[in-house]
Amino acid sequence: MNKFDDQAAKSLLDKNLITENQYQEIAAYRNLNIFSLNAELKLFLYLSVLLFTSGIGILIYKNIDSIGHIAILSILFIIICVCFYYCFKNSKGFQKTETTFENPVLEYLVLAANILTCIFIGYLQFQYKAFGTHYGLATLIPTIVSFSCAYYFDNKSVLTIAITGLAAYVGLSVTPQDLLNNNNFYSEQGLSYSAIMLGVFLILWTIYSSRINLKTHFSIIYLTFALHLISIAAIINLINDYIIWLAFAVVLAGSSYYFYNISHKLKAISLYVFMIIYAYIGFNILLFRVFANIDFSDIWMLFVLLLPAYFVGSIVLFIKLIKNFNKEIAE
Repeated sequence: MNKFDDQAAKSLLDKNLITENQYQEIAAYRNLNIFSLNAELKLFLYLSVLLFTSGIGILIYKNIDSIGHIAILSILFIIICVCFYYCFKNSKGFQKTETTFENPVLEYLVLAANILTCIFIGYLQFQYKAFGTHYGLATLIPTIVSFSCAYYFDNKSVLTIAITGLAAYVGLSVTPQDLLNNNNFYSEQGLSYSAIMLGVFLILWTIYSSRINLKTHFSIIYLTFALHLISIAAIINLINDYIIWLAFAVVLAGSSYYFYNISHKLKAISLYVFMIIYAYIGFNILLFRVFANIDFSDIWMLFVLLLPAYFVGSIVLFIKLIKNFNKEIAE
């Protein structure tokens, strides 16, 4: 039994939450050094789904002329139907609270079926223009299917696909890398408003879901997307020379305050860390914009000497905040 586990067990014994006999049994069990392969097996299942769906995409791309469109669509449709048949047959049905499959493999079968459905609808629109010029429907329909599967089968991986599809439907790329590399954010301010509005909508949905007790464990996923969308959109507009850049500073400050509180409430270290990073970036941009209008010619050397201390102090403060947060949620 390692030092941390031993201390945790002793703290329970000191608080009279367990007896001496129970403490000895815990120590004996942990000294067996038994470990679980559950996480590793699930990782391999997830990778197998990704490789399988990617392989189908590559197969379609390289053999599209020899196989034929109808044959490809038919094979995809049959695989999707088989996957969903087994999933519906073995599921417990829709429940408002968190549910799981008795066999964890079926959870990844849902993911595979959902990804293949997205491929099927996208291929159908690309090749046959099934929705005509209404290209948004080719995004909206897979999004609706993904949300339905996520809530019916209680699948978080499918939920991330659904939120990504929802963002794509309003013209956004959701990942931070795509947002930062998306030139439309610099040329079309309306996309920034869409990102912030979508982020606010996701927050409001988590509040509503918690009130009706609907899949409350999905909140962390919705809030993670909301945090990235609102914060990155606000930071990008702090950099731009719009007259209303100060309004985006207020949005970022409000977002940071909200996610500071909600991260403590949910004990979510990921939300807390990203909130600090985004708030720090926004704060430094504001400082830069203020200092850009100040003449440092007379105190330039003092400014250069203070700059390393500022960044070192920021790192120390960041580490201290994380340690305090971990200590708080541990208690």
